[in-house]
Amino acid sequence: MIERLIPELTRVGYRIATVKHAGHGFELDTEGKDSWRHKQAGASAVVVLSKGSMAMFADVSEEIKVEEIRDRFLDSEIDLIIAEGWKSEDYPKIAVVREHLGEVTVSTEGLLAIVSMKPIQSSVPCFDRDDIQNLAELIVRHYPKRHAP
Repeated sequence: MIERLIPELTRVGYRIATVKHAGHGFELDTEGKDSWRHKQAGASAVVVLSKGSMAMFADVSEEIKVEEIRDRFLDSEIDLIIAEGWKSEDYPKIAVVREHLGEVTVSTEGLLAIVSMKPIQSSVPCFDRDDIQNLAELIVRHYPKRHAP
């Protein structure tokens, strides 16, 4: 869903950042690469930088809130952060479900819409999973672009 939303939002001029919550931990770096070896050797943070790209691998003592990621690491020119996960938090959210709300526990606080394979009765708009354009329009209405193109 996020992969399909990003092009719609960037097409209308949004600068998008995405943040994914991995509840069970993860390893992104490639074993054997210098950056992986630096982390294995005990570096608390490793930054890989090239012309036009940057990646950072760092230890954190606890889970970081999306606001802290925004404030510490993201470019101030970002118009919108799309975060995957944090479904129990009170962040504004779009619940993606297969058939009915409740198959996954989602906080209704901040619920903007539901995306489902089947129509769902709800107090918020419900979109088919292929209705990316209208879902993007809902996001644009709720979160107008902050920066001029």
